[in-house]
Amino acid sequence: MKASRIVAAGAAAGITVLALSAPAFAHVTVQPEGTAAKGGYAVVDFKVPNERDDASTTKLEVNFPTDHPLASVMPEPVPGWDVKVTKSKLDKPLEMHGEKISEAVTKVTWTADGDGIKAGFFQKFPVSIGTLPEDADELVFKALQTYSNKEVVRWIEVPQEGQEEPDNPAPVLELSAASEDGHHGASGEEASDSESAEKASAETTAADTGSSDGTDTTARVLGIVGIVVGAAGVAYGVLAGRRRSNA
Repeated sequence: MKASRIVAAGAAAGITVLALSAPAFAHVTVQPEGTAAKGGYAVVDFKVPNERDDASTTKLEVNFPTDHPLASVMPEPVPGWDVKVTKSKLDKPLEMHGEKISEAVTKVTWTADGDGIKAGFFQKFPVSIGTLPEDADELVFKALQTYSNKEVVRWIEVPQEGQEEPDNPAPVLELSAASEDGHHGASGEEASDSESAEKASAETTAADTGSSDGTDTTARVLGIVGIVVGAAGVAYGVLAGRRRSNA
């Protein structure tokens, strides 16, 4: 009896832990592909898990921050989804590459043209954004997730430092410090990888060319040697024939 009670208690505790931890994995979140440095550009992924067993996710609306508007927002095409970019007038124009921008993207909406995100699956929605603000440590993107049964989950609650995570937290993008040299493009590692790849390609091409030249030279030498040997053989045959005739 004691053993069965212990097993039952353990099972109940496990179920409780799963129930408490499940929402943490079911949030709509945003993460950068690499880094999201202040003052630079980044590609971020909005990750949307389907947390319903009897419905699919068919629509995602992401509201972009208006306190730190982004002048450049370009979604990457996602197979099976239509995307709509909504722009709005800005109260205070932005300056980008010496030009004033009077409007910015305030919302991006993805709508499934098929089944959408089925139960047990998730989908990533990549977006290129910039320039990221230099006077903020994070950006909040409030999102609405719509299911095939018309249910709408509003991921709009802003997490507060020192407080428990809300039930429906909004996706928050953490911004890293800008590099010391002020470079906001590809990271040094990416640039190094690119240079290494180009160098390796050049070395491979040179090696191939050298190998090809060496092979051609060898073939020519062998051909000449073959001709000489053949000629010598013919001459020897002629001389041998004359000796036999004279004999």
